[in-house]
Amino acid sequence: MAAPERTPETFVSSVQRPPDFDDFWKQLLAEVAEIPLDPAMEHVPMRSTDEVDVYEIHYTSLDNVRIAGWYCVPKEAYLPPPYPGLLIVPGYVSEPTLPKSWAKQGYAAIGVAPRGKLRSNQNYNPGYPGLLVDNIVDRNTYSYRGFYIDACRAVDFALTRPEIDHSRIGVHGSSQGGALTITTAALRSDAITCGAAGAPYLCGFMESAALTHSYPYEEINEYLRLYPEREQQVRETLEYFDGNNFAPMIKSPMLVYIGLEDDVCPPETGYAVYNAMTCEKVLHTWENCAHDAGAFWEMAEIEAFLAKHLNPGNPAQRAETTVG
Repeated sequence: MAAPERTPETFVSSVQRPPDFDDFWKQLLAEVAEIPLDPAMEHVPMRSTDEVDVYEIHYTSLDNVRIAGWYCVPKEAYLPPPYPGLLIVPGYVSEPTLPKSWAKQGYAAIGVAPRGKLRSNQNYNPGYPGLLVDNIVDRNTYSYRGFYIDACRAVDFALTRPEIDHSRIGVHGSSQGGALTITTAALRSDAITCGAAGAPYLCGFMESAALTHSYPYEEINEYLRLYPEREQQVRETLEYFDGNNFAPMIKSPMLVYIGLEDDVCPPETGYAVYNAMTCEKVLHTWENCAHDAGAFWEMAEIEAFLAKHLNPGNPAQRAETTVG
């Protein structure tokens, strides 16, 4: 009898969860909590509009690294507060988003720029390629140790803002942003209301490197061609940073969307991280779509999902009500 055909839906991840996984991350969160956030905002008139105020922001994260970002908030005449907060987290190659369109929809939106990204790279800049394999044999110095915490620290920034309703904070991104959506929703389950993760990267690192030879995962293959004797060390380090191991920690509703022809983040690993979630969740799959994960069609679904859970309101209606 022939073996049943293996499909992305039936893929079973081999990722193991280290026994001290929770303690490792609890210790890091406790460490960064002792570091003053020191938030700063500078209004940027040239980037602002009649509806949205744009600010360049900074805050301090793990290892006292200063992190930059954008903060876009509706003008009170356009839409009075309070607003739900929304973290927009970046991809691997792309620079941080200036999320003015989200602010126009009624969100106080933060374009997060973890270390190594533009304006957050004075103290740490591994370049591209580089981030994925930087210090990859030591979980205590691996690149994503600080990177994940930087995204979590953006939640702390949101919690300092009086115009944000602290009971309504979401997170959204695709590719590396999909990974950061998962890790932030997991590590800050006390504060995150919902998340939308597209084409999630950093899930099943070693499996993805075997399934695809596209960048960024090809960085792992190249590293191991240089240092084949380090494969076990690499595997053990990456299990502390794998989205599959964060997924069960998420408590808030999650939307996951993937392209079934994705040659960057294999759909098998998208199914695996979705299956590892125990929260309220929904999965959208798109045939004939690659790493874009069907974004052209999916964006309306993302907007509806976030609006359902974060309730940004109707800007025009709320402004008319205020004037009246």
